[in-house]
Amino acid sequence: MTVFSQIETVAEAAELQAYLDKAAAATLAGIEHAPVEPGAALRFFEEELSHIETGLWVARDGEAVLGVCLTGAWVAPISGERMAAVLALYIEPNHRHEGIAKSLVRAAQAVLRARGISRLGARVEHNDDARI
Repeated sequence: MTVFSQIETVAEAAELQAYLDKAAAATLAGIEHAPVEPGAALRFFEEELSHIETGLWVARDGEAVLGVCLTGAWVAPISGERMAAVLALYIEPNHRHEGIAKSLVRAAQAVLRARGISRLGARVEHNDDARI
């Protein structure tokens, strides 16, 4: 049975660093020119944890991690509007197309909504059918 939970401490997040690294690399593939430095997503979580847009959710089946979702603030370059965004999302390949990503994002939306955030955005490349 898949269980979705929010990660609330840096210590808990550190246990997920390998998955956060996969999430950052997968999310930024095709967008960024340089490879993502190992530990970058964990450092982001640690530095930004106090902001209401920042959150980390994990999907597990027993001890097995099936996926992670990291949110944080995104600032629109022209208007300066600050909003929450899915910054990294990763589902283990053998568990894709099972609704895990959708459930992780819904869990994030529920917590962010309770924090007073009404919108959650994401950056998706035009050819990324799974994220679209």
